[in-house]
Amino acid sequence: MTTPPDEADTTPSAPEPTLFEEDARLLARLRDGDEAAFEALITRYHTGMVRLASNYVSGSAVAEEVAQEAWIGVLKGIARFEGRSSLRTWIYRILVNTAVSRGRREGRSVPFSVLFDAETAPSEAAMDPAYFSSATDHWATKPGSWAGAPEERLLAAETRSRIYDAIAALPPAQREVITLRDVQGFAADEVCNILGIGESNQRVLLHRARSKVRRSLSQYLGTEPAPA
Repeated sequence: MTTPPDEADTTPSAPEPTLFEEDARLLARLRDGDEAAFEALITRYHTGMVRLASNYVSGSAVAEEVAQEAWIGVLKGIARFEGRSSLRTWIYRILVNTAVSRGRREGRSVPFSVLFDAETAPSEAAMDPAYFSSATDHWATKPGSWAGAPEERLLAAETRSRIYDAIAALPPAQREVITLRDVQGFAADEVCNILGIGESNQRVLLHRARSKVRRSLSQYLGTEPAPA
């Protein structure tokens, strides 16, 4: 079983940990053994955790087992959590550690130093950076005719399915980053914390992933090919 990250060691110059207000309240309830608080936490994050775990292991059943094992790690490690990240980030870090360990046992694991080394990986065709907002790090414009497409089409189940299919087809590192950023809604620094990667790698991987997903959606919607 994966041991939760040890957050107990500090140096005298380290800043005081600051918990988000909601995290602080929830943490107090969890440490008091409030079962309802733990159930609420599972309801909030479990589905996303299973989705992320499936990137590391074979099959949804195994991903479910990984998530369950991660929750046990959360329970065992909650007393050591000091709030240097959000509670959600800490939970997902435990999940990734658990999933990596399980993946190794299945012979599916690639060392993180190789998997997330975007700067030394072979270059790939990507979309013009102008398509992405430097301020928000999201798409600056919608693909082609999206701007005038009916809302029903953009929200249709088949379109969402296409997005998830495009993400599933990505190389592992790109899939991890875009899943956390665009599906789970984590900020860049949180993703770096969860995956143990640098900001520059995170940025390169995210841009490549979004470029491929956007290109796939452009083809699906019948818009003009995205520039390489």
